[in-house]
Amino acid sequence: MRGATLALGGRVLWRDLDLDVRPGELIAVLGSNGSGKTSLLRTILGEFRLATGEATFLGQPVRRGSRHIGYVPQQGLSDVGVSLRGRDLVGLGLAGHRWGPGLPSRRRRRIIDDLLREVGASEYADVPVGLLSGGEQQRLRVAQALASNPWLLLCDEPLASLDLRRQAEVVDLIDQERRARGFAVLLVTHDVNPVLEIVDRVLYLGNERFRIGPPDEVLRSEVLSDLYEAPVEVVRAGGRILVAGTPEHPHHDKSHGQ
Repeated sequence: MRGATLALGGRVLWRDLDLDVRPGELIAVLGSNGSGKTSLLRTILGEFRLATGEATFLGQPVRRGSRHIGYVPQQGLSDVGVSLRGRDLVGLGLAGHRWGPGLPSRRRRRIIDDLLREVGASEYADVPVGLLSGGEQQRLRVAQALASNPWLLLCDEPLASLDLRRQAEVVDLIDQERRARGFAVLLVTHDVNPVLEIVDRVLYLGNERFRIGPPDEVLRSEVLSDLYEAPVEVVRAGGRILVAGTPEHPHHDKSHGQ
């Protein structure tokens, strides 16, 4: 992204954003509610148009339906009554962007089985998704996103609604896959602590502005206070980081993402 500004609903979310995502790196996207974190991912997916500046992927303007971008959407537990099986959900990653006839059934099943095994979800391949735990569903969503063999994986709050154990499992899974496959990851999260040991850089959005760099450089009281032009305190204790005092944007239209 170069000089990228995004405005939705008459409000600028972030402006003049310069961002390069390097192969194999993991960037955590942080910020208060309404700062434009989800909207950043949707812009990369080609769903939102920039007000100014440009966004490119693999040297071409971003567009909808790129097979080289995988997407893990915000967690939304499926209803218990939904009959979609685990393998069916993963299979959508093979057909979701495809025009014309799909893969032969035998080859398709083999690819899906390989993906399920890769993310440790083989045992519930034929279980209705609505009967699975949040962590199990997230494994399937990661497998679905990997089906197109992406160069970039976008993860929107993949740890929301998960307990600490499941959070650790999903973080380890994403980290193992990006190291094995070499793709880059943009991961939106409210809490950096679960990914702190594996993150390369932090992109912090707020007050229409941004800061980007290694966690130790960005997650500091003086840096975030300057970003928000208001007192923000960053406390480190027991290997964890707590950010307190960031302004919220209660009038932001939730339908546009955060």
